[in-house]
Amino acid sequence: MQIKPLADRVLVKPAPAETKTAGGTAKEKPLQGEVLAVGNGTKDEEMILKPGDTVLYGKYAGNEVELDGVKYMIMRQSDVLAILG
Repeated sequence: MQIKPLADRVLVKPAPAETKTAGGTAKEKPLQGEVLAVGNGTKDEEMILKPGDTVLYGKYAGNEVELDGVKYMIMRQSDVLAILG
């Protein structure tokens, strides 16, 4: 099954969670990932992200979805803070 974001949304595969061991073990939610698919944008906002971009996004950005046991994030392009490059 394929996911195609609509309008100004992007599909991101989060980077693997990092394990912190400062006095214990905790998995921290990743704040970066790879863009897998993008919508067409809107008349007010051109889509500047493209598949393959590695991006940083806010801690509470987007919605987590799971498909075939794999977790993805769907978020608005405006939730993306930066493109790593």
